[in-house]
Amino acid sequence: MSADLARLADLVESFPQQTIALLGDFVADEFLFGEIARVSREAPVLILRHRETQLLPGGGANAANNLADLGARVLPVSAVGDDTAGRALIDYFRRKRVDTGGIIRVPGWTTPTKTRYLAGWTHSTRQQVLRVDREPSAPLPARVREALRRKARERLRRAAALLVSDYGCGAATPEVLGELRGRRTPGSAREELITLDSRFKLHDYRGLGVTAATPNEPELEALHGTRIGTDRDALERIAGRTLRQMKLQALLVTRGKDGMVVFEPRRKPHFIPIYGTDQVADVTGAGDTVIAVFTLALAAGATFVEAAYLANYAGGIVVMKRGTASLTREELMAAIRSDATSGPAEPAAAGSEKTSQ
Repeated sequence: MSADLARLADLVESFPQQTIALLGDFVADEFLFGEIARVSREAPVLILRHRETQLLPGGGANAANNLADLGARVLPVSAVGDDTAGRALIDYFRRKRVDTGGIIRVPGWTTPTKTRYLAGWTHSTRQQVLRVDREPSAPLPARVREALRRKARERLRRAAALLVSDYGCGAATPEVLGELRGRRTPGSAREELITLDSRFKLHDYRGLGVTAATPNEPELEALHGTRIGTDRDALERIAGRTLRQMKLQALLVTRGKDGMVVFEPRRKPHFIPIYGTDQVADVTGAGDTVIAVFTLALAAGATFVEAAYLANYAGGIVVMKRGTASLTREELMAAIRSDATSGPAEPAAAGSEKTSQ
């Protein structure tokens, strides 16, 4: 079965009508670009002549950025330090007219920052030679965690879906989501749509009403302490176990060059081949793009398989861009039109033969 491309296009057209609340760990992705000047006489290392520094939204902030660039109204809830990186992230979203009222500045706390040094010759492609991570040395204060819960509750009432992006930095946690679930609006009959991208604690969210999760294959392997490789049976076995244990309606597993697989209860796995080429430019933040598009499509009324097809297009587009990247509705529509004219590749059968920072 292949996707109905006209239906996918209609879903993309409806993205600007959607409002998504996002509870996530905001990360600053810093890129320092330099030209190789020479090898140092002090140590066997390159000396780079600095050319440019860019600071872009990473982690949950990258998911929020993708939602905004796709035309949706995004209501982010997060915490940043009252430092240069934190102020830069808030300023970035203000320039995009994103509501920043849910982003709490925390004095004395460090905004999680990943600094990547990229080096190259004058006319050559710059390659990453070093990454330095700065992380908070202390957990978020209790008053900040309570403020996050309060802001998330208020924004969830105005949204069609909640996207949870947990990078282990303390803003998005099972405890915060559990508090949200425990304080649903009395008399509300609406079933909440909650999507989850959790790097380290996927199973800690069991029983918290998560609708669908989007781990990549290495995260699933680490979660179950096993190796999948080319073993389809192993993939289906541990994905099915996660689906049951977490009581999910769907599990979307991203597999890099092998595309994606959608698992749903009492249905055969749906394998989707990679969109584009496996000769990628940069996988940084691709998992954030995947969950952003997947969530937005579900909020617009897509089935899990339709949402996965759109997320697959999106992932294939952003990995061809350098750095932490987002995409637009126009790029997504162009990918759909390309398949419409060339004929989409058929997904692999269930028995035959992503990414996160």
